[in-house]
Amino acid sequence: MTHMNGPGWLSGIFAALMLTVAAYCAGRLVMARLWRRPTELDTDAAHIVMGVAMAGMLVSGLRTLPAGLWAGVFAAGAAWFGGQAVRARVRRGAVASPWRCLHATPHLVECAAMIYMFLLLPASRLSFLALPLALFLLGHVVVQGDRLALSAPAGSGRPRLAPRCAVLCKIAMGITMGYMLVLML
Repeated sequence: MTHMNGPGWLSGIFAALMLTVAAYCAGRLVMARLWRRPTELDTDAAHIVMGVAMAGMLVSGLRTLPAGLWAGVFAAGAAWFGGQAVRARVRRGAVASPWRCLHATPHLVECAAMIYMFLLLPASRLSFLALPLALFLLGHVVVQGDRLALSAPAGSGRPRLAPRCAVLCKIAMGITMGYMLVLML
């Protein structure tokens, strides 16, 4: 497992933020079911596990699973989001369900970055991939920031559950993951 060498207080803040995102996304899944409001089920589920895993990487006392098991979880996530990205491309961007991720590629990159942080970097000390991954994720944060001003996507019947809050979770996840990758340089 990688070791984060940033200031302890900052790692603690980011870990608390990730646990907050994980808890919020778990609540989104419950409320979406209760209120029958669409949400990106796959994204919320991914943010739950990413939030818990990243908190454990940032603060050693919060570690839950061995690195190899976490890498397997994120490999499954990468396969899922990779499949979603291919399906969206075949359908020319059309989403099959209002309950699935609207933009799978960034989540595929997040899963790949998690695998990289858990397995590849500690084993090989090849940190050259950390910078392009961090730049992609931080660039995606900028794109998400532009989406804050937009309203919920239309055309799916009921409006999505708290779309702006979902964007804020994506921004928090991207900034934290970018920070973690920069620490690995």
